Amino acid sequence: MRPPRKPSGQRRGPASGKTTGFGVRPGPAPTETPSRPARSGPQRGPPASRFIDSDDRGAREIRALRAARPARDARPAGEDRPTRDQDRRPPRPPRGNVAPAGRSTRAGKPGPAAPEAPRIKRAPPLERVTEVAPQRIAKALARAGVASRRDIERMIAEGRIEIDGTKLTSPALNITSLRGVTVDGQPVAGIAPARLYRFHKPAGFLTAARDPAGRPTIMDILPPDLPRVVPVGRLDMNTEGLLLLTTDGELKRALELPSSSIPRVYRVRAFGEVTQAALESLADGATIDGIHYGPVLADIERKTGHNLWLIVTIREGKNREVRRVLEHIGLQVNRLIRVAYGPIGLDDLPPRGADEIPQSDVQALMAMLKPLKPQKK
Repeated sequence: MRPPRKPSGQRRGPASGKTTGFGVRPGPAPTETPSRPARSGPQRGPPASRFIDSDDRGAREIRALRAARPARDARPAGEDRPTRDQDRRPPRPPRGNVAPAGRSTRAGKPGPAAPEAPRIKRAPPLERVTEVAPQRIAKALARAGVASRRDIERMIAEGRIEIDGTKLTSPALNITSLRGVTVDGQPVAGIAPARLYRFHKPAGFLTAARDPAGRPTIMDILPPDLPRVVPVGRLDMNTEGLLLLTTDGELKRALELPSSSIPRVYRVRAFGEVTQAALESLADGATIDGIHYGPVLADIERKTGHNLWLIVTIREGKNREVRRVLEHIGLQVNRLIRVAYGPIGLDDLPPRGADEIPQSDVQALMAMLKPLKPQKK
């Protein structure tokens, strides 16, 4: 039989109280159990048998392994312990500073052997020549890399140059040998073979050794490891690009002579409009303000707005030749970059960067210019 229902007026209260017809009689307040202080370190729980089911195979296996584990006193200690098989894992890379082979680290232990670096073949030193053709002493010392001709003449006036212990008083002296010549008491090593460098000149620097007005020159930005060099020709202050430098004044003179007809190639940005007929007319040369300029080859590379990019090739290299010739046909040059000097190109040389041209190329260039040198009578 089903039990009788309780009256609707009765309400059921909490488990601790009793049910009445009008509400719940509150029972005794539950007492709070004091919390235990937290233990430091790892805490162990109750035995696993209370919470782990007996059918849990993993728990049984763990208990079996722990039971089979030997006691601490029965374990081998020190060198008796079995070592790991080192062949199974690759060797670890060294950490920190590793001392090279044959040396010791800070801890006194020798470092691992360093891999042998490939040997780089260095070029043999350039041989210097003391016997020279009859020439002025200032010219011979300039070719030997002592200083420029003007500086050597100034040094002679100051009594800093001697020949066999006798001070030289005049630069008007021809010599055929540099033996016995001293500068500030130091013997001159001799004349080295001509060396040629290429330099990426940025805009805003003069192509000169010094400027009386105090403007910046290329000598202020040349790499410090270069020997004493002189520029081949000149680039205007606002012209940038390839500039050749050499240690030999004879090679400098041969390369910059207009009679050598060495092509100089420029990239030009100019403002204005020009016709193809006007550009082709420059191939026959032009006479501007009484100065005759030789053939100029000019081609349009591209157009950008009101500006043109041109490729211009000249062979004389007169003062401001590219600017004046283009102004003659109605163009205003706003950027000028020399990209090649004969067979030598600017390529990807960064601004203010310099590197040496191989000696084989220098000898081939000198052989090509040899018939063009003026003959002395």
